[in-house]
Amino acid sequence: MSDDVVRRVFRSVDSFDPDEFARLLAEDATFVFGNAEPLAGREAVTAGLRTFYSTIGGLRHRIVRNWQVDADIIAETEVTYRRLDGKDVSVVAVSIWRTRDDGLISDYRIFVDLAPLYAV
Repeated sequence: MSDDVVRRVFRSVDSFDPDEFARLLAEDATFVFGNAEPLAGREAVTAGLRTFYSTIGGLRHRIVRNWQVDADIIAETEVTYRRLDGKDVSVVAVSIWRTRDDGLISDYRIFVDLAPLYAV
C-alpha cells in the first residue's frame, strides 16, 4: 500500500460524486458509516452516499496518518464538512477498508461522531 492509494480514496470521497467513489468498490462491497445501518452492494452504497451528500454542502479530508495490515488499510483523518448554512465543522474520523487482490474495496467502515455537523 502506498500513500497514493489512501490519497486516491479520499480524493474520490471529497469529489462529492458518489459514482466516483463507487468505482473503487467491489460489486458486493459492504459499507458502514458510524452507527448507521450497514449498506450492502455498490448500488446501495452509492445511494447512501447520495443521501448523505444531500445533507451537507461539501467535505474535505486531511490525512493525519495511515497504516496497512495485510489487506486492511486504516486511515486517521480530520474531516472538514461544509454545512448547508455555509459554516465549516471539523471532526476526527477513522476509516478502515479491506481491499481484494484486484484492488477493489470489499468492506469500508467509517468511525466518526457527526453530532457537531448537525448541531443547531
